[in-house]
Amino acid sequence: MQALLTWWSGHQRNVVWRDATDPWVILVAEVMSQQTQLDRVNQRLSSFIAQFPTAEALAAASRTQVLAAWSGLGYNRRAVRLQDAAQRIAESGWPRDAKGLQELPGIGPYTAAAVASLAWGEPVPAIDTNHRRVLSRWVGRPIGGTELADFAKFLIPVDKPAAWNQAIMDLANAVCRPEPRCGQCPVTAWCADPTLYVRPTTQPRFVGSTRQARGAILRSLVNRSHSFDSLVETTSLPSGQLSAGLSSLVEEGMVVSDQDQWRISD
Repeated sequence: MQALLTWWSGHQRNVVWRDATDPWVILVAEVMSQQTQLDRVNQRLSSFIAQFPTAEALAAASRTQVLAAWSGLGYNRRAVRLQDAAQRIAESGWPRDAKGLQELPGIGPYTAAAVASLAWGEPVPAIDTNHRRVLSRWVGRPIGGTELADFAKFLIPVDKPAAWNQAIMDLANAVCRPEPRCGQCPVTAWCADPTLYVRPTTQPRFVGSTRQARGAILRSLVNRSHSFDSLVETTSLPSGQLSAGLSSLVEEGMVVSDQDQWRISD
């Protein structure tokens, strides 16, 4: 592992929360990073933390304030679930390990492991598609599920879990890409099959999707309530797509209708 960590010490990506030890900052950053480009997270994290510096601050905020602060990051459901997690933390305190973090609303194994390893030094691998690609190439065949988790647990150094998790991520981003750059790799001696690649599931189109409608609706509603016709005008969405987006948001409890006026649920 030392060859990987030595390489990483000189090839770290620009991540604004890299040296953070506050679990709240790390949790917000990791939730933001889900399906959002790193550059955008780097730009938005500081302002979000300035507005909500603690879990208690986010827990006490209105849903409208939270969604307004999140606007532009996409997948607004993440902001709602983050606030749900913050409310649990405010009520019961912070869990102290990855297993406890997974009991918070919206926090899965990857995010829990990332927070626990970065904030508390717990030796748990934060496994995502990047780890799967790198470790599968080291083994020489596609691995996943329990086998992948067990292999990662075997490899992760107990004294440097955060560095290892981040090093694997940065290696996958810079070198061990879908088309690998093996000439730049510090650990070619470990790699059984650098050509191995299992393509992740392709996301559906954004334009014309319910996801696009949801984002447009929430951007309009963070400013004020709207009638359906007013939402058609402000979002420029076809009425069918708008109806689908509203139905999805209502089902999740993010939007309600009062006397034919749509608003964010608080």
